[in-house]
Amino acid sequence: MNFLLRSMMTGLLLVSSSAMAIGTTIISTSPVPLDMTGKSVASVKWGSYLVNGIANCGSCHSTVVYKTGTDPFKGQPVEINTATYLSGGKKYANNTITSANLTPDATGKPAGLTFDQFRNVMRKGTDPEDATKLIQVHPWPIYKNMTNADLKAIYEYLRAIPSLEMPVL
Repeated sequence: MNFLLRSMMTGLLLVSSSAMAIGTTIISTSPVPLDMTGKSVASVKWGSYLVNGIANCGSCHSTVVYKTGTDPFKGQPVEINTATYLSGGKKYANNTITSANLTPDATGKPAGLTFDQFRNVMRKGTDPEDATKLIQVHPWPIYKNMTNADLKAIYEYLRAIPSLEMPVL
């Protein structure tokens, strides 16, 4: 095996090991309290890592990502604004598109979606309210490559977060 390939494989192994190490403590670092009733701890941990790290869902699905005075882009310490965490309402495309509220609905389903509906959004970009339309702002062309286990973990994490109303802007 050549040096470059061996180095790349070693790097991937280190990244994977690092992700798992982060994943083992992720519940204590979730920006919101979690309801773990009937949920897999391992799945929720991995989902939290994906939502809060890799996929960075809060950037689009939270109207105000950081609390006042905690914006890392201004050199301030980071603190997530839990009042709008993943509750949607951010406007795009000249206010014609609004990001979805990902928090659980009254039945405990993230964004009111079953896992199959959620998987379709993530894999095919279909609008859950009209399957003939494609979601235009969501990065589903990238997320479609996530494994079923990754999508299930994200769904489980979203089931565990507190339900919030979508902010009115």
